Amino acid sequence: MYEDYHIIQKHMEKVECLIIGSGPAGYTAAIYAARADMKPVLYEGLQPGGQLTITTDVENYPGYPDGIMGPEMMENFKKQAVRLGADVRFGMITSVVFNKDGFNHRVTVDGTTEIECETVIISTGASAKWLNIPSEQKLNGSGVSACAVCDGFFYRGEDVAIVGAGDTAAEEASYLSKICNKVYMLVRKDEMRASKAMQHRVNSLDNVEILYNTETDEVLGDMTVEGVRVINNKTQEKSEIPIKGFFVAIGHKPNTDIFKDYLTMDDSGYIITHSDSSKTDIPGVFACGDAQDKIYRQAVTAAGSGCMAALDAERYLSMRDAE
Repeated sequence: MYEDYHIIQKHMEKVECLIIGSGPAGYTAAIYAARADMKPVLYEGLQPGGQLTITTDVENYPGYPDGIMGPEMMENFKKQAVRLGADVRFGMITSVVFNKDGFNHRVTVDGTTEIECETVIISTGASAKWLNIPSEQKLNGSGVSACAVCDGFFYRGEDVAIVGAGDTAAEEASYLSKICNKVYMLVRKDEMRASKAMQHRVNSLDNVEILYNTETDEVLGDMTVEGVRVINNKTQEKSEIPIKGFFVAIGHKPNTDIFKDYLTMDDSGYIITHSDSSKTDIPGVFACGDAQDKIYRQAVTAAGSGCMAALDAERYLSMRDAE
């Protein structure tokens, strides 16, 4: 048994910098880590490129004056990381073992292969919560969106609807009210969960109409959104509202479940990092992007935090080697 253990140790792949997850945060971390000669290995996960691969036009990322398609942007990120020396692999990290002393972290790929890591950068992102109705998925990217800040621009001057009752929904309704003709806010209960300040804000907006006790029955349209059929859950009365954009703001779930036994997280599962840093409570483990950011959730901020994580990992290794 002792000899078998050492054979396993001898043949286990050892990586200086392992990046879990792709998207703007992961690929940017790979670019900076590669330039620092850390020989990064990046596993793309179930959705290579992250949430931007299901986004059509990206208009708000600097450097693209004419805009760019989300999948094309992520392919550009990947090509740049590979050109600089990152080893980008298709596969999913299914479990981890993080050591509190900061040495010899281990991850398992696709439930079979173990890798030993000197540093780990987590960029697993977050997934939007959906209503799980067929028409919502069919029209996702063609009028249905989970990010008003990302996609609201495309519905300038149009009528739109937003589903949700919390601070995020109220904030996005307020944002949409500035660029859209009319905003219908669909609230399932007879009151909102948003803070009083956010409720006062949306209630004061002339072009925001809040429909309480209202649930989505179906998003209407064949190729693009043309309307939404709603149902009053008290009277069971159904009605149709003509709209061009349908926004879902019922929250996000960070993809961090496999780390919960090792890292400090908030009640929603977002990884808590040290102030002004990507460092977690485990030495040598860093987090960036939507896995730790529940406030901004933008491609450009995710990319910036990926840069931070790579720089933090490089400094960590340099300081450890100097000891």
